[in-house]
Amino acid sequence: QVQLVESGGGSVQAGGSLRLSCAASGPSYSSYSLGWLRQAPGKELERVASIDTSGSTSYAESVKGRFTVSRDNAKKSLYLQMNSLKPEDTAMYYCAASLYPAAASVYDYNYMGQGTQVTVSS
Repeated sequence: QVQLVESGGGSVQAGGSLRLSCAASGPSYSSYSLGWLRQAPGKELERVASIDTSGSTSYAESVKGRFTVSRDNAKKSLYLQMNSLKPEDTAMYYCAASLYPAAASVYDYNYMGQGTQVTVSS
């Protein structure tokens, strides 16, 4: 089992940037596909970005070209660089880990952290 703790959230104006980090603990971290999920008030949980064990990445259409996901297996860490932030990016962001090789859906993730809030003002 893996434990996940997010950090780096905060409040920023539209057009600004934030970098989220996720620290993991537990065995076999490098064997998990990882991702960032988010949930805005009144909306369903959605997948933002994913990175598999080989480092291949995928993104939701709404964040392509603005967000970059990366992982450091030696540090057991996951990151999300968010640029050109928009008010519609406001949400609670969760780090998540999956036992599936290619986790494309929120339902593919087995573990999730407590979340970090991102608020983007116009």
